[in-house]
Amino acid sequence: MNEKTNRNRRRWGIIYSPKLGSLRPMKKWKEIRGYLLEKGVEYDFIQSENFGSVERQARMFADNGYETVVVVGGDGVLQDAINGIMSSPNRSSVSLGIVPCGIANDFAAYWGMSEGDYKSAIDSIMTRRVRKIDVGCCMYEADGEEKRRYFINALNIGVSARVVELANRKVALIAKMAYNVLGFFYILFSRSNFRMKFRLNCQKVDKKFMLLCIGNSHGYGMTPSAVPYNGWLDVSAIRLPKFLGILEGMLMLVRRKILNFKLVEPFRTTDIVIEDVGGASVGIDGRPFKPEFPLHVVVEPEALNLIIPSRIKKNVRS
Repeated sequence: MNEKTNRNRRRWGIIYSPKLGSLRPMKKWKEIRGYLLEKGVEYDFIQSENFGSVERQARMFADNGYETVVVVGGDGVLQDAINGIMSSPNRSSVSLGIVPCGIANDFAAYWGMSEGDYKSAIDSIMTRRVRKIDVGCCMYEADGEEKRRYFINALNIGVSARVVELANRKVALIAKMAYNVLGFFYILFSRSNFRMKFRLNCQKVDKKFMLLCIGNSHGYGMTPSAVPYNGWLDVSAIRLPKFLGILEGMLMLVRRKILNFKLVEPFRTTDIVIEDVGGASVGIDGRPFKPEFPLHVVVEPEALNLIIPSRIKKNVRS
């Protein structure tokens, strides 16, 4: 092992992606940097230039022998970093740490991590409590080649993915509003329905749904029973309700009881082949996604080393 590789093993490779909509994007990093200095953490730092740069940066850290890659950002940035790590031949020796700092931090919240508490996140990474977790993998052919896209939280198809698509078109200052307000009213008034065809568990489904969620984790509440360490994907297919039924469904979603909604068809599987989505939008971990069909979605058990909090909320089994 050369001197450079040995040096990199000891250091953190940090990727910082400023929160969309922040008027002072470096303010948060200055606070984090001060705490890293206080704790004596050795690290190398890169600020992401755009969505695509995070994947390249994570791959670069992994390829150069960094055993700790830390993402400061939200779900979309996390997904990009995971794809970079998973594409590296050194992926089995890399552990991923999370400092939540984005519009959506659903996966971090699953482990009891809050967006404002960067000190606890850094303390947990220093403790280095590593757990192997599952990742979802989307496979499809484009231009004669097999493409792969990994996700850690959920693949969404239908109105929920359309909300993501609309939010990503908004200027930075109203991005958060697009998620929280525009999304609710779009689902309430769009009345969108899509003919979806998919195969799973030796069963073929050909029906109209307003949305389909495939969750490796709780999928923004739509796959609330999914956990990223049991070797399964949870699938929620939701039919279009009557107008007032949407309000009932939204309330059950907030209460994490969406599986009790009468128009939800739940499944659990290790792989699903999606043949057609009737023109519906597709989103992956809070980002728009434009794959070719058929789309084969599988779970890769214990494929990623995740540094989890040293203290976890009670409803997450460690």
